[in-house]
This record gives sequence, C-alpha cells and structure tokens, in this order.
Amino acid sequence: MATVNRFEDLEIWQLARKLYSNISLIAERLRLKREFRFAEQMKAAAGSIMDNIAEGFERSSRLEFINAQSISKGECGELKSQLYRCFDDKYISEKEFSDLYKETDLLTKKIAAFIMYLNSCETKGLKFKDRQK
Repeated sequence: MATVNRFEDLEIWQLARKLYSNISLIAERLRLKREFRFAEQMKAAAGSIMDNIAEGFERSSRLEFINAQSISKGECGELKSQLYRCFDDKYISEKEFSDLYKETDLLTKKIAAFIMYLNSCETKGLKFKDRQK
C-alpha cells in the first residue's frame, strides 16, 4: 500500500465527507419540521465519522489511529440507528433510507477493513518512530 501523506487522500475520509453532505440535506429537512435536536444529532454523528478519521491520522501513532477509526465505526452505527428513527418517523422515504443506510454500511465495512490492515502493520507511526520501547 502506498504511503498516504494527507487524511484527505484516504478513501474512507472521502466517503465520510460525501455521507456528511448527504446527511446535511436530511438535517435541513428535519429543521423545517422543527426537529432541531434530531437534525443536530444526525449531523454530529456524520461529522464525527470524518473528523475522527482525520484526527486519528494527524496523531501520527498507529495505535491512536486505530482507536480513532474504531470511534468512527461506532459513529456509523449511531448514524444507522438514527436513519431508522428518521424513516420510522416518516421524515425520509424508504428509498432515501435504503440509499443512506447502504452508504453508511459500506463506510462501516471499509473502516473495519482499514482497521484490520492497520492492525497487521508493524509501523508505529511518526510519534513513536525513534522510541526503543
């Protein structure tokens, strides 16, 4: 795998950014229905996915990066649950639910695969590069 120098180059971050954009559109609709708290919860979960990917990358430690990806994956689960609530309350159509759920589920799987990859690496990251133990 090639070295990635910027978190923006990570496919999972790019997918998370696209998902955030799509969730933001739903949040706008929720605000029109005066569901301000729900709208902010959904935006926060979606935003946290991409933010944790970036933060973990910038920590320059493989183990901290893995931990941040685990948090991102958990936020995907939270967002999936919120999508069910959004659908059950009839704020989104069945097709919108299905499309957003699939998008979130794909991201979950890619983050899980990335965690497995990171777990198989021996590189410590720049933060611990020159430390003996």
